[in-house]
Amino acid sequence: MAPRLQLEKAAWRWAETVRPEEVSQEHIETAYRIWLEPCIRGVCRRNCKGNPNCLVGIGEHIWLGEIDENSFHNIDDPNCERRKKNSFVGLTNLGATCYVNTFLQVWFLNLELRQALYLCPSTCTDYMMGDGIQEEKDYEPQTICEHLQYLFALLQNSNRRYIDPSGFVKALGLDTGQQQDAQEFSKLFMSLLEDTLSKQKNPDVRNIVQQQFCGEYAYVTVCNQCGRESKLLSKFYELELNIQGHKQLTDCISEFLKEEKLEGDNRYFCENCQSKQNATRKIRLLSLPCTLNLQLMRFVFDRQTGHKKKLNTYIGFSEILDMEPYVEHKGGSYVYELSAVLIHRGVSAYSGHYIAHVKDPQSGEWYKFNDEDIEKMEGKKLQLGIEEDLEPSKSQTRKPKCGKGTHCSRNAYMLVYRLQTQERPSTTIQVPAFLQELVDRDNSKFEEWCVEMAEMRKQSVDKGKAKHEEVKELYQRLPAGAEPYEFVSLEWLQKWLDESTPTKPIDNHACLCSHDKLHPDKISIMKRISEYAADIFYSRYGGGPRLTVKALCKECVVERCRVLRLKNQLNEDYKTVNNLLKATVKSDGFWVGKSSLRSWRQLALEQLDEQDGDADQSNGKMNGNTLNKDESKEERKEDEEELNFNEDILCPHGELCISENERRLVSKEAWSKLQQYFPKAPEFPSSRECCSQCKILEREGEENEALHKMIANEQKTSLPNLFQDKNRPCLSNWPEETDVLYIVSQFFVEEWRKFVRKPTRCSPVSSVGNSALLCPHGGLMFTFASMTKEDSKLIALIWPSEWQMIQKLFVVDHVIKITRTEGGDASPSETQYISEPKLCPECREGLLCQQQRDLREYTQATIYVHKVVDNKKVMKDSAPELNVSSSETEEDKEEAKLDGEKDPDFNQSNGGTKRQKISHQNYIAYQKQVIRRSMRHRKVRGEKALLVSANQTLKELKIQIMHAFSVAPFDQNLSIDGKILSDDCATLGTLGVIPESVILLKADEPIADYAAMDDVMQVCMPEEGFKGTGLLGH
Repeated sequence: MAPRLQLEKAAWRWAETVRPEEVSQEHIETAYRIWLEPCIRGVCRRNCKGNPNCLVGIGEHIWLGEIDENSFHNIDDPNCERRKKNSFVGLTNLGATCYVNTFLQVWFLNLELRQALYLCPSTCTDYMMGDGIQEEKDYEPQTICEHLQYLFALLQNSNRRYIDPSGFVKALGLDTGQQQDAQEFSKLFMSLLEDTLSKQKNPDVRNIVQQQFCGEYAYVTVCNQCGRESKLLSKFYELELNIQGHKQLTDCISEFLKEEKLEGDNRYFCENCQSKQNATRKIRLLSLPCTLNLQLMRFVFDRQTGHKKKLNTYIGFSEILDMEPYVEHKGGSYVYELSAVLIHRGVSAYSGHYIAHVKDPQSGEWYKFNDEDIEKMEGKKLQLGIEEDLEPSKSQTRKPKCGKGTHCSRNAYMLVYRLQTQERPSTTIQVPAFLQELVDRDNSKFEEWCVEMAEMRKQSVDKGKAKHEEVKELYQRLPAGAEPYEFVSLEWLQKWLDESTPTKPIDNHACLCSHDKLHPDKISIMKRISEYAADIFYSRYGGGPRLTVKALCKECVVERCRVLRLKNQLNEDYKTVNNLLKATVKSDGFWVGKSSLRSWRQLALEQLDEQDGDADQSNGKMNGNTLNKDESKEERKEDEEELNFNEDILCPHGELCISENERRLVSKEAWSKLQQYFPKAPEFPSSRECCSQCKILEREGEENEALHKMIANEQKTSLPNLFQDKNRPCLSNWPEETDVLYIVSQFFVEEWRKFVRKPTRCSPVSSVGNSALLCPHGGLMFTFASMTKEDSKLIALIWPSEWQMIQKLFVVDHVIKITRTEGGDASPSETQYISEPKLCPECREGLLCQQQRDLREYTQATIYVHKVVDNKKVMKDSAPELNVSSSETEEDKEEAKLDGEKDPDFNQSNGGTKRQKISHQNYIAYQKQVIRRSMRHRKVRGEKALLVSANQTLKELKIQIMHAFSVAPFDQNLSIDGKILSDDCATLGTLGVIPESVILLKADEPIADYAAMDDVMQVCMPEEGFKGTGLLGH
């Protein structure tokens, strides 16, 4: 089919030869493209939007062939959630609880621990009623032991592929969204479990933690002088092995037991010698547990960063570990075999994922436990290669080769070894009856859910098949041909054929014209279908309005015909008008704006386009969306503000403007041509008089301009030095020729200078406006010292002779002056400066407090960080030199006293009069109007601007600086005004960082291990570990 634009042109080609009044039904049907040939499937690859009879490529292809049943629903097969035969049950990750899941699986596969927990008495007997379990409420374990019991029972006999450990995690009070230290969790939970079981009467239950995990070693100190041994016995549940500088597990164990020399300040006090002596100290292993937990200390505290970091170094370990060389008492059975490897995948200590590789003690097969997913290793072998390749280390250390029965890992953080026995446990641990009944009940719920899901799948398939047949049949009846027809939107037909979305009622409102019929321009988004198909659609889905053959709008077609003909005629008329304008018109013409004449062709074209497209928005019912309606109204208002044809010679009163330079007289013939395109344009025959009101205003304006020029010239002559800013007095260098200086606001002087320079464009200044410099009580807001420095930009000093002239030329609301007087009898040599009116200490203090408060309470303000490139230390004396911001120096702060600015050279008293109270809000608003200070800062080289807030911590600022300068937070030395910024938890407001401040940055030499940068990015809050959880007794 031809492109859409070609179809558009073909549908309206008849308008070139047919006048609007001659439009017939045939022309209307051609405009609506009723009789275009329908497209054929296979020939037309995609839908032709310009052809309402093209019903190909609207989504029908998925219904016409054979359809897979699974496409009728989005419900997964419930059997995918069923536990596989001879497999273990997984645990749901609740957000960041993978570290809990790994330990639960390791403890579950410790058969002795599981058996002991099953023997632990439970409060479940209170839950039982008669011979069974109460059906009306779910079982809720009360203690940690009961939670473990129930979890272990579900892990053993559940039919589910994975279970939810949220009850256990909630009982411990763990934050599911925060990843914690897995090694610390293991220690704390074992301690909690041992304490809980210690209250049990059955010794097999009470002592299970000690029997399985508890060993003993001694700290042995030997005096070098007398040879006396001192032993300190200690129990352990795991050995914490340092891995830094080691490649093999055996090296780590040897270092753990290595002898340490106590010399110098670290000498040992020998009770036998009764003095400090050189000595040696080491750890001796006295007894080992059945289950030996070896913690590889991958997560260490970095003093430079103040946070933990991960050591991603390879450690080799064997599947068989002979501990006999390391124990004190030889001859026992100390051969261990590897039973679990706990893995942390990730480079950083504050992110990553925990998984566990655990050996089934009954079958000897290895399994990988990864939350919900459990994978069986092939050939009863431990395979760690895949885990080691997932996270590339930044050091790119090559993995060492491993022999048979040995393994290497840079992610293993805990190794679990079991004492080797001759026979594997063959007896299956039985779940107690009360727990089994709970498991059976959960399994029943799971089976019910499976049946329900299967039924829902079946219903979806049946419903889909029925719709498939319906659509298949109805699609064949969609083409209208020569039979009665209706129009339906293409969008609705596509949604009807889209199985993923429910079919909504038909809504044709968006396609209506202003006459509530089908708009001709909307035919590209409509499809012509048979009346038979339309009846079925409306009966099943409802909606409307129905667009039959009566919906073809003759009025819109006629109007469009008229517009198209005018467009075609425009070029010819443009040439005709240009020729007519060449002739000189002396009388009997019409006034037309010169601007309108220059752009009339473009205006006409735009107006025709607007008329052509106006009906798109005319009904205001675009999909029932009121927002579109409002937007179109706003757009129209903007369009109305633009001048239409000949409106450029309208005066503000709607009459002919008085300026003849802006208009031109055209002939009647030219005007009649223009009027065809602009029938509503304002008409001004040559006999029309100009606006009388504008004439009066013009005369008055000329008189006012002359008066303003005279006033400006007089004021400039009277105050020449003030106008040219020459010979101005200065408070810091008081002129000898006078003892009195007057003050006006700088704003008054600047406004007056503008008027004198351009008297015809600016209004004359009538009043001095000194009230802006006074507080509501009538007191002065500035001290003598502040007027010589930071407030000097707000005032202008006036000579007495100039003041006399100002009093004659302007209205003076308040007289403000400063008088110089010699000192009294007490100090005759001192000069004093007295202001009239006096300073208002109360308001001055409030102003300074408000300014300081504004500097301490800010959001998204700009500060500057300046990097010091040399090796010199940032000293207090050198800081102000670089601080080019508007923040006050130390010298300024001393002078900005808050006690009323008592200056010995500036004698100001309170006047002793009572002052009225003013509200805080009014006071602040008043001060903001009066005093504005420029905070603009000029950046220098080596400096960057950052957006910060007052409540932001120094640590967060350091992270911003890291992004800006590529300097790690632990390498940053920051200072402001010579003061070192070191408290990372303090806010910028409390540290004195104000908007436009300049902070000096001195960078230390970078450390070698930049993997710690990842840790810094992860941690923005101080670590709290398991504080507040059940593991610490809360």
